[in-house]
Amino acid sequence: MFIQTESTPNPATLKFLPAVVVMEAGTANFPSAEGAEKSPLAVELFAVSGVEGVFLGADFISVTKAPSAQWDQLKPLILGAIMDHFQSGRPVIEAGHDVGSGGENDSEVVAQIRELIETRVRPAVAQDGGDIVFKGFEEGIVYLHMQGACAGCPSSTATLKHGIENMLRHYVPEVEEVRAVE
Repeated sequence: MFIQTESTPNPATLKFLPAVVVMEAGTANFPSAEGAEKSPLAVELFAVSGVEGVFLGADFISVTKAPSAQWDQLKPLILGAIMDHFQSGRPVIEAGHDVGSGGENDSEVVAQIRELIETRVRPAVAQDGGDIVFKGFEEGIVYLHMQGACAGCPSSTATLKHGIENMLRHYVPEVEEVRAVE
């Protein structure tokens, strides 16, 4: 199994591309080992000393390291864990665990915001090993949660303010501001 790696705008996060489908639908974010038990792959990655976060996308895995950890020491261990997982045939997410997306009863404005995020924003940030999830819209403010390489990235504020906010304001006049939430 050949696994490519790519750097991301966040120096603490590396993107691993195993050339297989990682997530059939949706994404899964594990900002810490707590809660990772629903993903055997995430559990294996958190077993590597120095791994602080795991994000699972459609065809990639983003791994965030501790500040004191070095990529030249972590990378072979992470590659080994990913290879072992996919060769074992175990699922990425255990059956019965949902990776829901939301919104059947959305207002027209919220539906339009969600559509723009899904079609324009998420594919772009996925290229950098991250994801941005819609969390709400209230009084002209769009609340987004940044995951994977986007969480803690030095460029994330610029991405939110100059990229996403400008685009949403252009297409949805009701949008006044975009804010990141935890």
